[in-house]
Amino acid sequence: MNGNSLAVVGAGPAGISVALAAKDLNLRPLLIDRADDVGASWRGRYDRLRLNTTRPRSRLPGRRYPPGTPVFPTRDEVVAYLERHGHEDGIDLRLGTTVERVDRGDRSWVLRTSAGDVAARHVVVATGYENVPVVPPWPGRDTYTGELLHSSRYRNAEPFKARKVLVVGPGCSGAEIAYDLVTGGAAAVALAVRTPPNIILRRPQALVAVPNDLLGEALMHVPVRLADAVARLGQRSDVGDLGPYGLPFPDEGIYSRIYRDGGSPTIVDAEVVAAIKDGRIRIVGAVASFDATGVTLADASRLEPDAVVCATGYRSGLEPLVGHLGVLDGRGLPRALSEHAPVPGLRFVGYAARPSMLGHTAAEARRVARAVAREQHARGRPPRRAARRPTAAA
Repeated sequence: MNGNSLAVVGAGPAGISVALAAKDLNLRPLLIDRADDVGASWRGRYDRLRLNTTRPRSRLPGRRYPPGTPVFPTRDEVVAYLERHGHEDGIDLRLGTTVERVDRGDRSWVLRTSAGDVAARHVVVATGYENVPVVPPWPGRDTYTGELLHSSRYRNAEPFKARKVLVVGPGCSGAEIAYDLVTGGAAAVALAVRTPPNIILRRPQALVAVPNDLLGEALMHVPVRLADAVARLGQRSDVGDLGPYGLPFPDEGIYSRIYRDGGSPTIVDAEVVAAIKDGRIRIVGAVASFDATGVTLADASRLEPDAVVCATGYRSGLEPLVGHLGVLDGRGLPRALSEHAPVPGLRFVGYAARPSMLGHTAAEARRVARAVAREQHARGRPPRRAARRPTAAA
């Protein structure tokens, strides 16, 4: 069992950010992931996916996107970016290796992996809060004879041409998948909504013509009531009142929801809103139950879709990994984040729901790397920033 100074679990954007920030301080991180490629969760997302945040605020620490990358990078552009930097020299990358559990050792942490035990003085868990797909246990779900899949398995509309599809969940993925189905030839598309979402445009048009991530991050630094009021004004200007189409303004504002449980607004393009208004995306009530041929909704109405796509979210899935260490809260999320270690030597990155999530995670990663370097320095290993030239244009 070899010893390492720093082991990072998860080779997605959060884990790669930590590894790069550590490398830049002349630490040599071990980066471990169960998948055979870095950025595996991004590789599996639907084809039309784009970042909701702008390129400059969606970067790994100190690494720019290649010249010509659009303001809102596509899925494949993000994957190529992660691939490029996840394989940088100075990172010990170990793919195809599942970390099953993290335990305390005598003088270090011990990672129980599918390839044997790994010891490390510092461990950063960065598997992401969207790690395990969740499909609610609706009554009768297992009797449904149509196709039922989680949005993590949806790629494009081709398999659903000329079919009636129900999309469950009005978040970013649900709304965009519904629009993809509408434009991709589905016979009919309904979007099931339990709680009306706060909808904002990826590119605001009327009130402040700047990308939402710039304004969104700024509003994190003002009182919540003011942030909610400004965001609601933008919603009314850009999106309008969708109440007549089944999506009234929610009682809870965007920032109140973020601070309460980490819930995010639904960020879409104007074309998605237009499809709701013209009826191509039909808004229906929440799913109550399934039977062999269809779905009963909360208002007792019934649909008989050929397929149901569940954009019903994810959970972190951290319990098997670290649940026995007493570091998780009642929602299964870390009790402390970023440089703040809930127990000495163990940290978590990428679990805070914030606007500009990738940029925020990169900032977290830098703070974590500095904290690890300071602790290494205290043990007689002074940190030293590595020289590195810029890699590409902004």
